[in-house]
Amino acid sequence: MRSYYERRAPEYDDWWLGSGRFAQRDRPGWHEDVAALCAALAAQRPARTLDVACGTGFLTAHLPGEVTGLDQSERMLAVAAARLPGARFVHGDALGPPFAAGAFERVHTAHFYGHLDPAQREAFLAVAGRLAPELVIVDSALRPDGEPEAWQERELDDGSRHSVYKRWFTAGSLAGEIGGAEVVHAGPWFVAVRRRGGSLAAEGRDARAALACGQEPAVRSDRAGSRAPSA
Repeated sequence: MRSYYERRAPEYDDWWLGSGRFAQRDRPGWHEDVAALCAALAAQRPARTLDVACGTGFLTAHLPGEVTGLDQSERMLAVAAARLPGARFVHGDALGPPFAAGAFERVHTAHFYGHLDPAQREAFLAVAGRLAPELVIVDSALRPDGEPEAWQERELDDGSRHSVYKRWFTAGSLAGEIGGAEVVHAGPWFVAVRRRGGSLAAEGRDARAALACGQEPAVRSDRAGSRAPSA
């Protein structure tokens, strides 16, 4: 996954903007839902925010308050820094971020949680709960004809191919999984939920244990061939 996102950095925003290989992709309502998601995030109260796995900073630009972006890809961070020269960006591991407990008021992450296996999810929620009392997660909406999880074979513009684990959510399923969050956005392509207060490390662990029940992300997609990248 590290190599995948490092290689994908120059083309990542094509996915958001509907350019490049996504120009001809049939995604009805896509641009409207991107705009609605950005508006929902911008409408939050300003907060001292850590954007975990910030990528190119596409959504970071819409987060209100003092924002620090964290990502493991230096190429992603270079794009983000060029987009938001006034923001702070840090190279580091999302599951072991170099910040003190309580350093932020909000942890935000987009299109990261859905790539984590059960152990990583628990580790991330524990980290988020240590860093801030509020957590916002944005991820991909489960489409009517879609599958909730899959291993995908993805091909990038440079010709490289990568196996990527991915999950899709309804707003309700994501809110319930992290322990009683509220829905920030529920659209055809994106969902966003917010968890305030309490101990994410403790409460989220119980919800995830009941959901996972020993299930591991081991089922590969039966779709033939490689596919254009998703988030």
